Amino acid sequence: MRVPSSSDVVLEDVGRVGWWLVVGETDGPRQVVAGPFPDRAEAGFAAATVLTEAACPAYGIRREDGSLGRRPSPQEWAWLAHLGEQLERLPDEWSDILSDEDPLTTLVVEVTAALSEAGLPLHDAAGEAAELGGACLTPQPGLGGIVVAWRQHDRMSVERVHGGGADVAVQAVMNLALAHVLIARGFDVEPLGDAAGHVVRGAAPAAG
Repeated sequence: MRVPSSSDVVLEDVGRVGWWLVVGETDGPRQVVAGPFPDRAEAGFAAATVLTEAACPAYGIRREDGSLGRRPSPQEWAWLAHLGEQLERLPDEWSDILSDEDPLTTLVVEVTAALSEAGLPLHDAAGEAAELGGACLTPQPGLGGIVVAWRQHDRMSVERVHGGGADVAVQAVMNLALAHVLIARGFDVEPLGDAAGHVVRGAAPAAG
């Protein structure tokens, strides 16, 4: 399939909103080189056929001068809605202890986003599905970070249908899995006792 290029753009494409391939500085004007495409995946696939390594997918409106006016994509709106739903699961102590300006408030949003992007939901302790479990984020200003731990399904953590040994073993594995995900995403993570979770204190210092 031939990729439509900027030289092929017809008048009706001006003002059109969609996915495009663009080049240019991230913080400056970005020029459309191909598009529009039905979704980000198609735009990313088409990038391999464009004769510039700098081309990347972007969503927005194509201007008359060939530049792109960035707009949030439907996928970004859906992601923000999902992230907001996850943040609503945080316990009331977050609002009782921290203000909007507190660095831990920013950190909890970043940690929640990283876990959600990995497919790991927060524990909805006050919700109807509290028994399902999930990641628990507890503010610890005295430690300068957030304690992150996993809450298993009630079948494991409360009813212990597979025995106490399985509960303890799985708890340790899941806590470690959370830590590895956050380390992979660049957070500074430190163990907190035996199977008690980890303290997350923001981005890890750059190597070197």
